[in-house]
Amino acid sequence: MSKLEKSTIEKALTALSGWALADDGLSIKRVYKFGDFNAAFGFMTRVALMADKMDHHPEWFNVYNKVEMTLTTHDAGGVTQKDIDLATFCQTASGQ
Repeated sequence: MSKLEKSTIEKALTALSGWALADDGLSIKRVYKFGDFNAAFGFMTRVALMADKMDHHPEWFNVYNKVEMTLTTHDAGGVTQKDIDLATFCQTASGQ
């Protein structure tokens, strides 16, 4: 899968609330906040199951009700359609 152009990424992000292109342009990022740890972990579980099906795994960090996510495609050296697709799933799975 090939790396997306910056303009293509920016256009895709307009439909993804809270997601932003990282300063280096090589990944997209978002911070999710949930009501409690159980809600955050439930979200992470749903994403983990989908990521496994996609064979595309996020970089993430969780403390209590907060989940920080970074999506990039290392093999392509930047953001690909896989990252946009997983971010779209995350938006649905989070309910945000």
